[in-house]
Amino acid sequence: MEGSPFSRYSWLDFLFSVIGVFTYVFDVGSDMWVAKEFYCHGEFMWFGVLVGLMILSSVVIQMFSWFWFKYDRDLENFDAKTADENILFCGQRRVKVSCFLHVFQLGFFLRHLTAIWQGFRVWWRGSEGSEYAVYLVHDLSMLRLIETFCESAPQLTLMAYIMLYSNQARTIQCVSAVASTTSIAWMVVDYHRSLRSFLPDKAKQAWGSSVVYFLWNLLLIAPRVTCVALFTSVLSYFIALHFLLIWPALVVWAWRQNTNFMDSSAGECLYRATVGLIWYFSWFNVAEGHTRSRSIIYHSFMMADSTVLLVTWWCYRDLELTQSYALIIVVVVPACYILGLLVKTLYYCCFHPNRRKPKSREDDELQTDGSVTGMAVMVTTDTPAEVQNRRMASHAKIFYTANTLERV
Repeated sequence: MEGSPFSRYSWLDFLFSVIGVFTYVFDVGSDMWVAKEFYCHGEFMWFGVLVGLMILSSVVIQMFSWFWFKYDRDLENFDAKTADENILFCGQRRVKVSCFLHVFQLGFFLRHLTAIWQGFRVWWRGSEGSEYAVYLVHDLSMLRLIETFCESAPQLTLMAYIMLYSNQARTIQCVSAVASTTSIAWMVVDYHRSLRSFLPDKAKQAWGSSVVYFLWNLLLIAPRVTCVALFTSVLSYFIALHFLLIWPALVVWAWRQNTNFMDSSAGECLYRATVGLIWYFSWFNVAEGHTRSRSIIYHSFMMADSTVLLVTWWCYRDLELTQSYALIIVVVVPACYILGLLVKTLYYCCFHPNRRKPKSREDDELQTDGSVTGMAVMVTTDTPAEVQNRRMASHAKIFYTANTLERV
């Protein structure tokens, strides 16, 4: 074998892991602070909504983490290949401890600590254990992305709604909005970087590419969040009805695309439901083939839906309170979304990697193997066994293609 079929663990991966922990702790801490402020000011409805979002996000993340933990342990020779390197996956006692921590919503945090510890050991010992460290980083990247759209995006919408509804912005609300925006920004770039670094036949990601990737996501997500918040500020109780009409349709669409990300039917149902939630805010490709047509359908629908929300707000808004910024919002929000689509097209035309490297036998095996298991152990006659995170491999395979315009 001439080289590893995936990237080696680097100091930048370790830095991202450490920053990810601090971002996670800061996000949770700010959430608790905001919840306390709502409760102390007697704003029990907003307190309930915020706590509900926190609980929902935490439960979903722990379920994904536990499903993956079970999938990985079922793989042949998994314990033997990772016994000397891991904290989270080792022995029956570790299984019981991990189950306990997941039940008490600490499994995600334990994954962060495991990734940092493994990364430190790789840095201390050189390249030994690099593959397993990369595997942990890729799983964390996906979990953080899910957490972002289960909690940070809805929470940012809630904070925007509260500021619009009350026509004022308290310090704590601004802190929460900044924390949510930071979380979304970091996780989008981290996920993109994780996808890029996983594929052996794609060029290493430059920071310019990450900036453009983040920019078009920001320009598409921000108008969507704004429209939902504006609609909620005038018809608060109808936003739940709106979500319950849109989300099931998006889940059905994900089901129609025959996703195969999880290794069990229950896990796949959870994944499709989560994809529907992500699609409520942003496009997320989950299947190969006809990507451009699905993207056009999605963005056309979102533009139409967001237009309805924006027009509804315009019709029901308080004329006196919104006089200073109403016209600006009506012009800027659609313009940002259109600009986001243009920047997205620019990314796929100019920044999306399309340089091929000679494929090794392992690359061919990775791309032709239709199964998507949690972690595969590859043994060769001339190199030690290596571990591959096929969960992220499946998403990377969907995201990248030789014909970059097909992904627009």
